[in-house]
Amino acid sequence: MSETLNYYNTNAKDFIAGTLNVDMSELRNKFLSYLPQAAHILDAGCGSGRDSLAFKDAGYRVTAIDGSEAMCNQTAALIGQPVRQMIFQEIEDVGLYDGIWACATLLHVPEEDMVDVFRCLSRALKNEGILYASFKYGDFEGERNGRYFSDYTEERFAKLLAHFPELVLVEQGITVDKRPDREEKWLNVIVRKTFSK
Repeated sequence: MSETLNYYNTNAKDFIAGTLNVDMSELRNKFLSYLPQAAHILDAGCGSGRDSLAFKDAGYRVTAIDGSEAMCNQTAALIGQPVRQMIFQEIEDVGLYDGIWACATLLHVPEEDMVDVFRCLSRALKNEGILYASFKYGDFEGERNGRYFSDYTEERFAKLLAHFPELVLVEQGITVDKRPDREEKWLNVIVRKTFSK
């Protein structure tokens, strides 16, 4: 994970330039359709701050976190509020969020750590809370272009979700990368927390 964070700290300017203006409104709106008005959203791995800003502008309460100091600084400046620098395993909130948005962020978590990360995310959700996550589509696991990636298929994600009886898959689908000149496929999942463990 440290190599991945180093990558983002070193390449923050280029990463932000390539992602800040990507139109994610269709996926955001689908996620928001499951949430109450004025919901409290955790942007888990806020990156450039693009989605935190969109949620805030739409009237939602946003808590933003990222493991990269450079990304935290960027998002804080963009949305006008503090951003918590932390990795997913450091989330200690309990029953706090109506929704968790993890857009292209959990894909950097090694498979061996993913159950622990999902445990933290599930604990942080309110009952009936919604989690959105996206992963590069496939079964690759390892270093790619200076960062660690865990790709997921529907089957691989189902195996992960089987560890959490309180989390129910609401919908999933495959999309194509929205950045220009990128053709990767993405697995998008929406999960609901149905009861406390």
